Amino acid sequence: MEEKYRKSVFVVVYRKTSEGIFFLLLKRKFHWMGWEFPKGGIEPKEKIEETIKRELKEETGQVPLKIRNHNFSGKYEYDKAIPGREAIGQKFFLYSAEIKSKKIILDKEEHSKYLWMPYSGAYKKITYENQKKCLEIVNNFLMMRKKNLS
Repeated sequence: MEEKYRKSVFVVVYRKTSEGIFFLLLKRKFHWMGWEFPKGGIEPKEKIEETIKRELKEETGQVPLKIRNHNFSGKYEYDKAIPGREAIGQKFFLYSAEIKSKKIILDKEEHSKYLWMPYSGAYKKITYENQKKCLEIVNNFLMMRKKNLS
């Protein structure tokens, strides 16, 4: 029997400032506690870009300036069963999104607060290793791009 994984997106959200690139972290309070970036399940018949825009609007109140596919994916199993979900875990696809505003409007059911942090602080704060890896991939891409533009 094939195990079921919910398809989802991980979206590393960042903004560019005169002091460098800052990443958005959300403090999770629904299903588990810890720090993460915006993420969510892909609804049936929904295109991935639509999922990203919907999740960003729901979880941050923001609309992305740019969305980038990092051609990285993975999967993980939930620590415990989640009521209302048949899936035993998630298969995720990594994207990044640049936003302009630093003002975030949280979905109070899912998250209790947010932080904007530079890469090193964000990396230390993120709860799960798979998300640390995703942050590292996006940061390396942004640094390489910056280097190539200068």
